[in-house]
Amino acid sequence: MKQQLAQITLVVENYDEAIRFYTEILQFELVEDTRISDTKRWVVVRPQGSETKLLLAKAANEKQASRIGNQTGGRVFLFLHTDDFERDYQNLLQHEINIIRGPVDEPYGRVLVFEDLYGNLWDLIQPS
Repeated sequence: MKQQLAQITLVVENYDEAIRFYTEILQFELVEDTRISDTKRWVVVRPQGSETKLLLAKAANEKQASRIGNQTGGRVFLFLHTDDFERDYQNLLQHEINIIRGPVDEPYGRVLVFEDLYGNLWDLIQPS
C-alpha cells in the first residue's frame, strides 16, 4: 500500500494577503486560484519542489475564524524542510518575520521556529 499526504487546509482571514505571504515571502508556488462563488475561492500553494500542498481556506464563520493563527493550540503546526537554511533564514529576517526560537543545531538538523502572517508556528529545518 502507498499513501501520501497531498493537501492540508490552513484557515486564513483573507485570500489575497495569504497568497502574497506564501508566494512573495515564503516563495511558495501558487498552484491554483479558482473562484467558486462571490465569497469562496479554491486557493492552493506549495513549497517549491514539494508534492504536499496547502489549501488556503478563508474562514466562513465565527468558529472557523477563531482558529485562524492557532489551529494547533499553540504548538508548531507545519514543518518546512529546506536545502539552504541560511538563505531561507535571511529571507525571513529581511521580511521581518517573527522568529520565535532559534536558529539552533539539533541532532536532526538546523532549525528555527517562526510565525506566519496569522501567528501559526512553523519549523524551518535543514535536515542533517
